Amino acid sequence: MFIIGDFARLGRVSVRMLRHYDALGLLRPARVDQDTGYRYYEAGQLSRLHRLIALKDLGLSLQQVGQILQEKVGTEELHGMLRLRRAELAAQVADDTARLARVEARLRAIETEGGMPADVIIKSTPAVRLAELSGIAESYESDKIGPVVQPLYVELCRRLDQAGIAIVGPSIAYYEQVPEGVRVHAGAPVNIEKGESHGFDVVDVPAIEQAAVIVHHGPMENVDATFQRLARWIEDNGYRSHGIAREVYLKYGDGDPSTWVTELQEAVTRRG
Repeated sequence: MFIIGDFARLGRVSVRMLRHYDALGLLRPARVDQDTGYRYYEAGQLSRLHRLIALKDLGLSLQQVGQILQEKVGTEELHGMLRLRRAELAAQVADDTARLARVEARLRAIETEGGMPADVIIKSTPAVRLAELSGIAESYESDKIGPVVQPLYVELCRRLDQAGIAIVGPSIAYYEQVPEGVRVHAGAPVNIEKGESHGFDVVDVPAIEQAAVIVHHGPMENVDATFQRLARWIEDNGYRSHGIAREVYLKYGDGDPSTWVTELQEAVTRRG
């Protein structure tokens, strides 16, 4: 048998917590010395302690834990519950990490206000034929666009490869306001005839006579600051925006987002 201090050390819990579990009837000592009041535990009780801690880590109250322990949950069922909780925690961490990245991007956008002038040029862009897939995003926020556009490109590339059709230039994304939110168009330039059926749409994206163009470096989660610089330049230089910027992915998808290069194209005209 083990005295309470040794048992607490082996079970990786505090003595205070063991006493609390005893008071609640969740984990009684194997023996209590009537003269000294010392609590003694058996090694076999570590199994119940581990189950107790695991169930508590699932977010259950101690009362719920006690009810489950009374029902003698099997090892496989407990493993299933823990695997589900692990998946939930991993999703929560991923969500919190993405939220932190968005906050940092907003902070960078705020920090660059009134900073260096944007490196913007005015140019015309040619019409281009795209193979594309589209989907609906809730809004224009980067955390809403990214989860939609990325899987679209994965699927589009798969279908193009399956059809034996080559991509002949940088991929282009553009957007359309719809009642449900934002329709995201994920396209890749191709040299094929319209009307051919390959499991994707073939569209002709029109030329832009005048586009204010800025280059964004790095992941698209940080694009807000670049859009802010572009908007300020358009306003300061006597232009009016027409429509939502196209995103031309000049360098993308090599596994290191810090190396990505994206050209943002905003259709503009001179203010009258």
